[in-house]
Amino acid sequence: MKKEEFFSHWSKNHGEAEVKGIVRAWLSISYTITRPLVALRISPNTLSLLSVLAAIAFLLNINSYGAIFLLVLSLLFDGIDGTVAISTGKSSKFGAVVDAVADRIVEAIWAYAFYLLGAPWQVIVAAWVAASTQEYMRARAGGLGISQVLMVTWAERPIRATLIFIPLVGRVLDLDLFEIAAWVWAVLQISSSLALFNSLRLQLQQSQR
Repeated sequence: MKKEEFFSHWSKNHGEAEVKGIVRAWLSISYTITRPLVALRISPNTLSLLSVLAAIAFLLNINSYGAIFLLVLSLLFDGIDGTVAISTGKSSKFGAVVDAVADRIVEAIWAYAFYLLGAPWQVIVAAWVAASTQEYMRARAGGLGISQVLMVTWAERPIRATLIFIPLVGRVLDLDLFEIAAWVWAVLQISSSLALFNSLRLQLQQSQR
């Protein structure tokens, strides 16, 4: 599949979202690095599973500097499974479910990692519940026939990952940033979930007119 054709399929799968700016840059990178995986016929579901396994390895090695590498590896696998699915024509409803379940497992691991690293459990639970609610609203909207991307919030998965990546790097410099990062995650996540809820409410009201 040619790159422009891949962009077209990606856009169609995401409610005709525009492929430009940062999105186009990431999709271009993802398209390039998955060429060998496509040639080797590695399935997107395998990559979703590898994302979970890398996240588990990250948790088991949370007290070592190698945790940073394992976190990035997990994110990489998660970021390219969709690209492989589109490039190989293997996009499916079952694959979408596998990817969504893998994402929720990985995010639960991130939340537990925050707890192990000293962040208050109450803050972590609030942030994790808000993140899960945000993703559930998107999934429910799809079930109601809303195919458009409702909105890109300020607490999407890359931001959530960054908020654990930064304190992990800070630990190398003897900086304890985990509690601060957990609070930032909670504030951003709760506010973005409320914003998405309002966006969904307006979308549903318009569709009923």
